[in-house]
Formats: sequence, C-alpha cells, structure tokens
Amino acid sequence: MSLTFGSGFLYGINAAANSTPIKLGKLQDVSFDFSFTLKELRGQSQFPLDVRRGSGKLTGKAKFAELNGRALNDLFFSGTSATGLLLSAVNEIGTVTTATVTVANAATFDTDLGVVYGATGLPLTKVASAPAAGQYSVSVTGVYTFNTADNTKQVLIDYLYNATTGGSKITLGNALMGNTPTFMGVFSAQVGGKTNTLKLNSCTSSKLALATKLEDYAIPEMDFEAMADATGSLGIFSVAD
Repeated sequence: MSLTFGSGFLYGINAAANSTPIKLGKLQDVSFDFSFTLKELRGQSQFPLDVRRGSGKLTGKAKFAELNGRALNDLFFSGTSATGLLLSAVNEIGTVTTATVTVANAATFDTDLGVVYGATGLPLTKVASAPAAGQYSVSVTGVYTFNTADNTKQVLIDYLYNATTGGSKITLGNALMGNTPTFMGVFSAQVGGKTNTLKLNSCTSSKLALATKLEDYAIPEMDFEAMADATGSLGIFSVAD
C-alpha cells in the first residue's frame, strides 16, 4: 500500500526510432480515466441478470506550465521543426523622418501588426502605396512609409521579426486525415520512498489548449488517449506495496 502526493512527473517519447525522451516541465496536474461500456442482460425484473464489459477507453489530461517546442512537436503537432523564433516588437517608438521609419529589426522583418500615433493612440490605416495623412505602407524590408504631413510625428509600431536562435519554430501543415502522431507516455509519482508508475506504450493526443489571463501564468493543457501497441499491450501499471 502506498500514497501519492503532488503532481508527479510525466514523460513522452515519440514513436520514431531513437527519439529523445521529453519531460513536461512545471507539471501542474495529471489525470487518467479508465472507462468501459457495460452491456446488460435483462429479463422482466427491474435489475439486470448479468452485466459484462464492452469496449474500454483510457484517456488522460495533463496541465503543465513550461512550453517546450520539441515536446509540442513530438507529442502533438508532428510538423516540421526548425531552430529559431518568431518574435514580436510591441509599441516600438519611431519618429517619422523624410516620410519614413525603418524599424530596429528591419533585417529580419516578418509581418506588420499595425501603427498608431504616439501622441493620441489613434491607429493609422495601411495602404499599398502613396499614403495620405493618417495612412502608411510598409515594405518587406521593414521600412514604413508615411505622408509628408506626418513628418516629425512620433508613431508606435507593432510587428513580427525572426531570430535564428533561442527556440523552435514549428510549421503547422494540413496533413491528410488519419495522420496520427503517437508516443509512449510515462507517469511517475514518488512519496515516502515509494514510487507508483504508469507506462502507456502507445498514446495519441486529441487536444492541446493554451489560454492566457491577466495576472496569471498560462497553463497549457493536453488531452490524450492510450491504445494497444503492435504486441497488443496497453502498458504497465506499477503500484508500490
């Protein structure tokens, strides 16, 4: 007999050969649900004469605070991953000079996210070219062009830019139905010198949720379901005496 206390540890190992095991960081909680359908044989009496199990299901849910690009890709997306980051500049200050502003990260500029006047907060309108007063255009090289009427005015610019290091960028594709990334899931909890472990040979995730809120941490949540592996085994549940 043993106790379990705390969130424990949850690991995932992609089904591809020689995949690196991943521990979900800052684990908040994990739940596992074993469930079966029940088939009842009835006569004319109120209660069934016999009850048998039908199909079974083992589902799980994990909440964790630490985002890891490789973990998200190996356990959920199974997309193309590359080293790098897509970063955002928010309210970058610029002063319109000769009707242009070149943003600080122009060399790796990716996507315009809008411009507002620094003095009033009023947004400018984006146009393809030849902006009038209160409008702007932007090039793929991160050069913002304004009307000469806006010269000397301060603007706040939001945009995305690329970094070559510091994280992972996962390309989200549109795979054919039936494409199912699988992984081994291992849960382990230790208390009082005793360890309880649930090893699931083959799992797939059905849902990844990421919600943010004011004055709190984002806690991603991943739902998954276990299935039998090629040998017909679901896994091992190890409980300490």
